[in-house]
Amino acid sequence: MARSKEFEENAVLDKAMKLFWEQGYEKTSMNDLVEHMGIHRRSLYDTFTDKHTLFLRAIDRFAERMSSRLAAGVKEAATAEEAMKFLFRSMIFGEEDAPPGCMLVNSAAELAVRDEEVDAKAREGFADTERLIKEIILWGQESGEFSRELEAGDLAQYLHNSLVGIRVMARTATPKDKLERIAGLSVAVLKHK
Repeated sequence: MARSKEFEENAVLDKAMKLFWEQGYEKTSMNDLVEHMGIHRRSLYDTFTDKHTLFLRAIDRFAERMSSRLAAGVKEAATAEEAMKFLFRSMIFGEEDAPPGCMLVNSAAELAVRDEEVDAKAREGFADTERLIKEIILWGQESGEFSRELEAGDLAQYLHNSLVGIRVMARTATPKDKLERIAGLSVAVLKHK
């Protein structure tokens, strides 16, 4: 008779996600994962196949959570400018009890050049964020908050680049007030006429 799982899959996946996010793929060993996830090695292999598959699932989990959180925050914003400021603050301050920076950016920097699957997931996640930025810019252009001088798609690419830079800098000891000034200038570009 087969044994039933003694753990909730998403709960242990969240633990793996945080460990990979904090340490990166290469530095995280199977022993680290087993210990951090609180499951037996055999259960890890039975459920997730191998370290790479677990890592890809962790990236998906991160992307889902980030996308949901950002979409909810943007939806609550009363103005396009408020929505854009929310996006930047989210990248600077992150979630409570979460590692600094962004798992997607970290993974792209560490592995995308030599791992096609990680590269594809990173590009997909970046495209999703860029689409959200473009939607906010279009909202702001239609409401008159943002200038129509530049095309929304081009601005979205530019601002996404700024967000990625902030995500990287958030992993360092860079003061948050410096990151906030960068974010403020990035949002101010949208109003330039």
